[in-house]
Amino acid sequence: MARRSSSLLRQLVSSTSPSPPLPGHSGGARRTVTYMPRPGDGAPRAVTLIPGDGIGPLVTGAVRQAMEAMHAPVYFETYEVHGDMPTVPPAVIESIRRNKVCLKGGLATPVGGGVSSLNMQLRKELDLYASLVNCCNLPGLPTRHQGVDIVVIRENTEGEYSGLEHEVVPGVVESLKVITKFCSERIAKYAFEYAYLNNRKKVTAVHKANIMKLADGLFLESCREVASKYPSIQYNEIIVDNCSMQLVAKPEQFDVMVTPNLYGNLVSNTAAGIVGGTGVMPGGNVGQDHAIFEQGASAGNVGNDNIVEQKKANPVALLLSSAMMLRHLQFPSFADRLETAVKRVVAEGKYRTKDLGGTSTTQEVTDAVIANLA
Repeated sequence: MARRSSSLLRQLVSSTSPSPPLPGHSGGARRTVTYMPRPGDGAPRAVTLIPGDGIGPLVTGAVRQAMEAMHAPVYFETYEVHGDMPTVPPAVIESIRRNKVCLKGGLATPVGGGVSSLNMQLRKELDLYASLVNCCNLPGLPTRHQGVDIVVIRENTEGEYSGLEHEVVPGVVESLKVITKFCSERIAKYAFEYAYLNNRKKVTAVHKANIMKLADGLFLESCREVASKYPSIQYNEIIVDNCSMQLVAKPEQFDVMVTPNLYGNLVSNTAAGIVGGTGVMPGGNVGQDHAIFEQGASAGNVGNDNIVEQKKANPVALLLSSAMMLRHLQFPSFADRLETAVKRVVAEGKYRTKDLGGTSTTQEVTDAVIANLA
């Protein structure tokens, strides 16, 4: 009897015709109510734009074209900032403070000498204490590993990046690594809050407390205290050298990773390389009041002269970062449209830049994304 009932049920389901489309709608996928805006939420928002150095103007130009094509409710205040400037111009800082949100291309940082990093100046000036990079497989993009979906959350304001260096005597330089309870607790809280709000199951703290027992020990102590307040989220710890090996061997085991400053930079770039490279990984830096969105992994965010001259920079990472920005601004439907269009272009494989095995220019990839926005 049960077998006959199952057969009859399958027959009924297969023979049932689909419901007619609602008036004014096509027969495609039905829409659901996912976001109810408050009055005035559709007003255009100002975003500070820093094209930056190298490939920056190419990829930020791609974002501008995509935003215009889908009539996104944002407009840009553009400022010329370059990595060889002594400081970030005060007008730029004021613009970001006023607009709360910035989209940024890469800024070149001199190696070994010259001016200090303007990226670090922006993070410290605006207290952008959390860096977030989402490293995940994109459909249609072949990689060594599948099922990878890692979010690296990195403390952004202290650690080895504190910038406290001095020459003790000629030939001897001291560089201080600063770890504080306050900064460690707030990055741990951000990581667990992110996991909780995004239905993530596990947070892994990356450390070197077996050697740096006080500094990384304090970081771990803070993570453990915060973890105890989120019993539904699994928490574990991993030493950074073992983490590096595990990332390239079994990256699918990781979910959300929370790290001090330097480790996070290394982990996010490694994870990006595993799933397609830095040209496809989105990211951003966020604080209590402000956010800057940029290419997620720092390696290659300025590119090289050949890529710039040939205009073949990969715009995918910054396009996906701008989708993150649209969600941050509470424009979810525009974010979904942009992200879907970008992922469709990557999956189709017809338009890819050299880093993804293709020969397309930045403009050809951008045009393909715009065509898919329709």
